[in-house]
Amino acid sequence: MKSSIQAVFIDRDGTMGGTGHFIHPKHFTLFPYTLGSVQKLKLHDIMVFAFTNQYRISKGEATTEEFMEQFSSFGFDDAFICPHEATDNCLCRKPKPGLLLKAAEKYNLDLEKCAVIGDVGDTDMLAAYAVNALKILVRTGWGNEALGRYRDNWIETSPDYIADNLQDAVNWLICK
Repeated sequence: MKSSIQAVFIDRDGTMGGTGHFIHPKHFTLFPYTLGSVQKLKLHDIMVFAFTNQYRISKGEATTEEFMEQFSSFGFDDAFICPHEATDNCLCRKPKPGLLLKAAEKYNLDLEKCAVIGDVGDTDMLAAYAVNALKILVRTGWGNEALGRYRDNWIETSPDYIADNLQDAVNWLICK
């Protein structure tokens, strides 16, 4: 079944699994519904990309290859990873839209026909907002904090949907 959504970008920590904090790929645990959610998107001919800031790569605590292998094993079509620290002033670190723009160029995507699913308002939602992608905030990881204590950090936009978790986000997107 063909969807009007071309691709979905999914944040890693707190959205796919984990707690919202860095966990090395060797020790990262997915939420029980993550693999099924990725497969559901793919069954609807939607490309699925990981979309994550991982500054621990720049500190030598993990490698890009370890993350790429992890995302491939989860069934993602590709992964877009910023390995830089916030002070590096790169163009790819969320909330800047560099990762999304790179994917759009590589896969010939119209980012207005894409969705971002994440748990952090002032990174995931602002990156999506910058390219006019659909914004879905999950309540897992930092999601509840993003909607509460940290809401002032991303006041310029609001999610198009607030999901309980990734599975809820994917179900909403498919039925949209």
